[in-house]
Amino acid sequence: MTQRIIALVVELALAIPAVGCTSVAAKQPARAPAEPDDQARAAEGMIRASRGMLAPVYAPLAEYLVDHLDLADRRGVGIDVGSGPGTLIVELAKRTRMHWVNADINPHFFPPFYRLAEEAGVAHRVSAVRADARRLPFRSNWAEAIVSRGSVHFWGGRKERKQGFAEIYRVLAPGGVAYIGRGFSPNLPPETARRIRARQGRKKYDRSKLADQLADILDDLGIDDYRVHLPDPPGAEGVNYGLWVEFRKPAADGE
Repeated sequence: MTQRIIALVVELALAIPAVGCTSVAAKQPARAPAEPDDQARAAEGMIRASRGMLAPVYAPLAEYLVDHLDLADRRGVGIDVGSGPGTLIVELAKRTRMHWVNADINPHFFPPFYRLAEEAGVAHRVSAVRADARRLPFRSNWAEAIVSRGSVHFWGGRKERKQGFAEIYRVLAPGGVAYIGRGFSPNLPPETARRIRARQGRKKYDRSKLADQLADILDDLGIDDYRVHLPDPPGAEGVNYGLWVEFRKPAADGE
């Protein structure tokens, strides 16, 4: 019964968009979507990474989010924007009582995501919705928590990122919290982070510059209650732990 109620709530959230929110099914995204074969290949590559090189990242990140954002006893819905394989969602569902939604633009992720959730025993508390981060198909003031790891740099340039953050803030419930960024949580052991970075072999990005850009976007949107995190745990010298922005929507009067 609980599963059916939650599923109905998710459907209702999709069916009643707020003013200014258009379902991605009804309106094409700003950029042409990838061809189906390209989407399938992209999903396969990310799924392999999530089960291989990046596998050690998700459980510590979920533990950190649950503790830092005080999610253990929260009820309601959480959304992971651009969750892809949904590994973080599964780890969050195992540690919270919330229902978690995988909101990703690539539907090829969803069948393996549901299988992963089934194996973990949390399939009754997860959903998947095809969504563009810049045009989320959820009603306003709905989600208790919205997270995202590693998708923000796929949203586009500053204009598209501003659209994404505006949408996330709109969908957050009063008193809700968002934690958006890329990289690792500060509780990931430095030796693990160092090993992952060595295998990635990617060109380093200027995280201070990106942090300034994201803070500027939040200022432009009038979001006052935010913090920018640049994790730098002891023993992690020389390792890029990425960056995260945390922001909250004020609670409703009387709460």
